[in-house]
Amino acid sequence: MAIKTIFLDRDGVINVEVNYLHKIGEFKFIDGIFEACLHFQKLDYKIIIVTNQSGIARGYYTELEFNELSKWLNKQFKNNNINILDTFHCPHGPDSSCDCRKPKPGMFFEAQNKHDVDLEKSWMIGDSETDIHGANSAGIKNTVLVSPNHLVNKTDSSAKFIINSIEHIDQVIIN
Repeated sequence: MAIKTIFLDRDGVINVEVNYLHKIGEFKFIDGIFEACLHFQKLDYKIIIVTNQSGIARGYYTELEFNELSKWLNKQFKNNNINILDTFHCPHGPDSSCDCRKPKPGMFFEAQNKHDVDLEKSWMIGDSETDIHGANSAGIKNTVLVSPNHLVNKTDSSAKFIINSIEHIDQVIIN
């Protein structure tokens, strides 16, 4: 049976944005992320992280360093009674012709194939239009743009919802 999923971008949604974040010591969780994920689980959503990681292609950090940080991240979620079903990442740079780098839908389709995800019943929560376009390209219409800096032109956004903080997600995703 297909599952409904909350897809989360990592940098800017789960953690405070730090360019090319790859060190645990620089990782700072966004306020409210654990409570939001507990809310998703209560609604029977599975949680999958989808993240562009061009720092790998640029040589700023390795695939191994990314995997070590992801393992640590999953442990932090588990310590807060949250299960991250999977993490998908694109290690390619912005000029790549790959199919996985958002706004392309490759990571979403990979998750769909691996975990039997019902994309129509799933949500994408991101902090950029790139995240939203990637989800829309995969057939995910339920999208949330988290924009704490208020620099988003709401009329130009493709997001279904725009919120200032992940702390308000329980007002948007209610079933």
